[in-house]
Amino acid sequence: MRKCFFLYSVLIVVFSSNAQEKKKDTIIKTEIVNVITKYNPKISDAKKIRNNPKIILLKKSNKKKLKYTILSAPVASTFIPKTGVVKGINIGVKERIYNNYLAVGYGNYASPYAELYIHKNTRFKNDFGIYTKYNASNENVEKTSLNSTFSNFNMATFFKHQERYFDWKVSLDATQDNYNWYGLPADKTFIENTIKSINEAQKYTHLKLEGAFNFHDSYIDFSKISVSHFTDKFNSSETLVNFETRLDFPLDRLIANLNDISILTGIDFLKGGFQNNYANSSEIDYNIITAKIIPNYRAEYLGVSLNISLRAFISLDIENDVTNFFMFPNLLLKTTILKKYINGYAGFSGDLETNTYKKFTEVNPYVSPTLFITQTVQSSNLFIGFKGNITRNLNYNIKASITKEEDKPLFLRNNSKSNGIATSFNGKPLKGFEYGNSFSIYYDDVNTSSIFTEIEYLFDKTLTFATQIKYNNYRTATALENWNLPGLKASFLAKFKNEKWYATSNIYYNSERKDALYTAKFPSSINGVKTVSSFADVNLNGGYHFNDKFSAFLQLNNVLNANYQRFSNFDTQGFQALTGLTYKFDF
Repeated sequence: MRKCFFLYSVLIVVFSSNAQEKKKDTIIKTEIVNVITKYNPKISDAKKIRNNPKIILLKKSNKKKLKYTILSAPVASTFIPKTGVVKGINIGVKERIYNNYLAVGYGNYASPYAELYIHKNTRFKNDFGIYTKYNASNENVEKTSLNSTFSNFNMATFFKHQERYFDWKVSLDATQDNYNWYGLPADKTFIENTIKSINEAQKYTHLKLEGAFNFHDSYIDFSKISVSHFTDKFNSSETLVNFETRLDFPLDRLIANLNDISILTGIDFLKGGFQNNYANSSEIDYNIITAKIIPNYRAEYLGVSLNISLRAFISLDIENDVTNFFMFPNLLLKTTILKKYINGYAGFSGDLETNTYKKFTEVNPYVSPTLFITQTVQSSNLFIGFKGNITRNLNYNIKASITKEEDKPLFLRNNSKSNGIATSFNGKPLKGFEYGNSFSIYYDDVNTSSIFTEIEYLFDKTLTFATQIKYNNYRTATALENWNLPGLKASFLAKFKNEKWYATSNIYYNSERKDALYTAKFPSSINGVKTVSSFADVNLNGGYHFNDKFSAFLQLNNVLNANYQRFSNFDTQGFQALTGLTYKFDF
């Protein structure tokens, strides 16, 4: 029984084992297999254009050889070097520069003064500025019977913009000046009623509008056009239109190693007129058109610097139906004779100048509104000179010249239409300038021999001295004298400045001048010559800086209280003092 049970158990185990193995063989397993391999992306080559651009630069873009001279400036120093000691450099306090300032002051002779300047830059490369100035004297010159006050007002503004290839600027200038013909002739006695009847006032008004272009990397260097209008109290009118441009052309494309040639071209239109001439016989009109072309070339050869130009003008006097053509060769030579000490220069030139009513009033505000306007021809100007340094802090300039001018303007006093009692002439009331207290223009051919000397001495960083002396010998063709032209003019300048104080001294000297004497009232002829005495005018001005923004100034004119005449019968004010404050600021 036990054997049967054992055998039975073995059979069951074997059977069970076989059954399990058979069951395992019938099961199929499933798996997800990820195949991972290395991936290298490739981009095929594109077809490229292998031609490189050719860049042709203009001559202005080429690097040019720098030509310059170094002017030695003395620096005073007590520094003594010591071995092993490093000394710092004392450059002082750096002065801050402000874009704007306001100055106001007041002086004797009831003289107010005001000046304002404002300048603004923007991030869009724009510049804007405005300037205005006013000064006056509201008290009469001593010992004058007529009103001798004056006032000057000027206002100017501009706007400038920078473009990529050029800059452009537009500006407007306006002035108004008030003067009086107070210089009654001393050879006549004017009664009180006659003096009271004289209206001696004159007013000048000037407006000027200008536009300018400055070009970059172009054959055109600059171009500008301006229109100005000038009037006075007596309905005199003058209009001047000016156009000017300069061109630069490279010559090295024709011949190697040649510099550029510049050509200045321009045209002027001048038109004006006066209500009548001094004799009250007719109106005066003038209309002049002038065209010019001036080629200029600069070069160096064998140590000599040359500046060669040719000035060509065509002038059309429309009122008189006259056409003139002028051509003046100009040459300037410079060379070094003894390095640093002697530099020589010589040359000759010629020019054509268009006279205007406004130019005459700037030199002599007491001209009458009865002028004949024409052009002055400088037919030749031959000169030679030397300049350089005598020592490290003493430099000089000496020049001698001979000049020939045709129709050179001379200021000649008008003859009085009153004998001191009369207030009318030929049945017409006399104007304020017809009492021998105004000047006309006398045109004459004049040869002038001149010697000019200039010396500057730099004592140290704070003190400078300078002087100028010019002697002229005039030879007139028809005039009895060189009317109102001084033979000798000299000036002396001393300037001092440190961190807080500044001061300037000016001394001016004019030799005697000549003016006309008349036999009787207008239209009498010249009877003799009056000598206008020489004079020396000493002026001092200075100030103190409280800080970077605030400063005080003091100006003293005619310190010696000299009684002199700038023009015949026109006395100047005596000792003058003006003081005030200046404020500098930024926005």
